[in-house]
Amino acid sequence: MTRLHIIQDTPPLLDLEAGIAMAEQAIRAAGDDRADLIVFPETWLGGYPAWVFGMAGWDSAEARNWFGRLVEASLVLDSLEAQRLCTAAREAGITVVMGINERARPSSAILFNSLVTIGPDGGILNVHRKLLPTHTERIVWAPGDAAGLVAVPTPAGRLGGLVCWEHWHPLARQALHAADEQIHIAVWPDMPAAHQLACRSYAFEGRCFVVSAGTYLPVDRVPEQLRGAFVIGLGGQDGLQGGSGVVGPDGEYIVGPVFSGETVVATIDLADTIRFKHDLDVVGHYDRRDVFNLTVNRRREIGDDF
Repeated sequence: MTRLHIIQDTPPLLDLEAGIAMAEQAIRAAGDDRADLIVFPETWLGGYPAWVFGMAGWDSAEARNWFGRLVEASLVLDSLEAQRLCTAAREAGITVVMGINERARPSSAILFNSLVTIGPDGGILNVHRKLLPTHTERIVWAPGDAAGLVAVPTPAGRLGGLVCWEHWHPLARQALHAADEQIHIAVWPDMPAAHQLACRSYAFEGRCFVVSAGTYLPVDRVPEQLRGAFVIGLGGQDGLQGGSGVVGPDGEYIVGPVFSGETVVATIDLADTIRFKHDLDVVGHYDRRDVFNLTVNRRREIGDDF
């Protein structure tokens, strides 16, 4: 059995130090609860820059200011801040999956919407960079690559993941199904009905568990100068409401969706990922490799390491 925590604590927006400290505390608490896996939502570290949708005008000094603030609050994976997360995972003996704003190099402005997986030994096992930012997100994040489009073995199970609207990339889904995912990590800023549908469909299609992590961020926790643009970016919503949950290989929710700031806790049986492939296995008896051929370029386009 695998025990897991999904964190919905409000992330400290644009504050890397506070985010690292809060993550360390959450990882320790999950370890104390004997969890095998802890998951944080999309760009939880640094925060989701929803304001970019309301600041998409040309030559905006205000937009440049907030972009600069976001870059400064983004994580370089070869840094002391990243090492603190690795140390927390090792000391708690737990696998950590976290959505981050990843800064490619300490002096660069290249950002990726990334999902980093840290093993219970404190080693970075995988970094998946969102293949294509959506709509105005492209002002902030560079396109990612498929180097991290894999499932990695951990004591919690074989883990893969996608970020937000990547779940509507059919070939990305198939690449991860072919990697024999047992637990798929789906991270989002919010969880409307369409995102819940994507999670349930993915679990049913892949016959895997989907751990869906959504952010809880009330608008009053956003800096006052950003609130107007932030609400525009959320389509008028009064903040992000969480909505995290766990879906089983039959496409049904086991826990959630939970719309609040509380941590979601669940225990799952990985054997179900085999049992449910009795009637549907999209990379086994329900595959037609004689008809379809999928090739994935997994070269890391920027940087040779994590």
